[in-house]
Amino acid sequence: MLNRRKFLARTAGFAVLGLSLGKAAAGSLPGIDNSSMRGSINAADLGVRPGALDDQSKAFARLLRDANDRDMPVFLPPGTYVVSNLSLPSRVRLSGVPGASRIVYGGNGHLLMAEQAGHIEFTGLVFDGTNRWMGDYAQGLLDLRRVAHLVIDNCQISGSGKSGLALEHASGRIERSEISGAADAGIYSVEAAGLEISGNTVSDCANGGILVHRWQAAEDGTIVSGNRVERIQARSGGTGQNGNGINAFRAGNVVISGNIVLDCAFSAVRANSASNLHITGNTCSRSGETALYSEFSFEGAIVSNNIVDGAANGISIVNFNEGGRMGVCSGNIVRNLSTSGPYPADAPGFGVGISVEADTTVSGNVVENAPLYGMHIGWGPFMRNVVATANIIRKAGTGIAVTVVEGAGTAVISDNVIDGAQNGAIVGHRWAEPVTADLASSGNAGYAHLTVERNHVS
Repeated sequence: MLNRRKFLARTAGFAVLGLSLGKAAAGSLPGIDNSSMRGSINAADLGVRPGALDDQSKAFARLLRDANDRDMPVFLPPGTYVVSNLSLPSRVRLSGVPGASRIVYGGNGHLLMAEQAGHIEFTGLVFDGTNRWMGDYAQGLLDLRRVAHLVIDNCQISGSGKSGLALEHASGRIERSEISGAADAGIYSVEAAGLEISGNTVSDCANGGILVHRWQAAEDGTIVSGNRVERIQARSGGTGQNGNGINAFRAGNVVISGNIVLDCAFSAVRANSASNLHITGNTCSRSGETALYSEFSFEGAIVSNNIVDGAANGISIVNFNEGGRMGVCSGNIVRNLSTSGPYPADAPGFGVGISVEADTTVSGNVVENAPLYGMHIGWGPFMRNVVATANIIRKAGTGIAVTVVEGAGTAVISDNVIDGAQNGAIVGHRWAEPVTADLASSGNAGYAHLTVERNHVS
């Protein structure tokens, strides 16, 4: 009879034999990642080895060309790979062990560049620029141009001497990745076509967080959602070109939603000449200048359901003089503003909760602690078709400042609650100068372009 001990010994022998046969079978497939059996080329099997003392750029380039020719993915085992000046082929699918497979820039030009690629996919990789100099022709540590389909997932990009990730004419997605310590912007995209930037952390960059730009104003369609952007500086100076957490420039149909944006030298979200814009559901803390900005020649901006806590100005939907018009500003909380900003302020100054100018409704917002104005409607003659209703303004210098300069268009200011405005609840201004008594009690005071009614003041 077969006792229990003999039975276990025999079955263990069969298991060892089966494992040996399995390894032999796997070994019969040269160049294949035997550890994962995912059908990936193992970089080590083709001469690219972690921790090698010499530069592996030539071997790495051969590996990528071979993978492109075979249309196969590449697996990069854990370790450090020092490379420089790699030009990517049309199809690259490169993956590694998150946090452990490190591609380190060796200097003297660029790290990775692509031009006219069909499919580029990076997963679970670390790209480290080591803060080294990059050639003038390179825009970023990863410089990817005219990429039909791009995927960057669960990667780390750090220490770039330029932007961390620079894209031109790219479509696809960047997700679940960390970009930090770039000497310019964390992510810079120009002329995108259906790009999604979601679930990333962008931090400690010198001039910008996530930039969505175009050379000429046109539809872009990029979605920027669910990212954390923090500690963005403006080392190159200026009055708003740099220092923004998320920036859309000339890019139409862009959605910026559900992001947490902290400690930016200028704006948490800044859009310049960007039409059909959504800025919704973002949390913005400690912005150095205007927290949420839609400016210059745009048509169509929805700024809704955001929280602004700490800024020089809260929300601005302005520049009717440049054609900026048509907006909805609703359901926002704006609080704890300051009269100090990153440069000497032009009139009327910093400390304004919400500013609007043309073809815009402002409703259902709460503004608290705005030392200059809770709300600023129009600037000189630049005002048309503004409705401000059902807002709450607490603890402001002036509750609502509205322009009464000749040539200004219509404004309706009704059903607002204004509590604790030190210099009047609703006051008419000629540019920065207050020129009327409190209109909350006197009505429009003879200014036919204004309707002021049913506001509650305490």
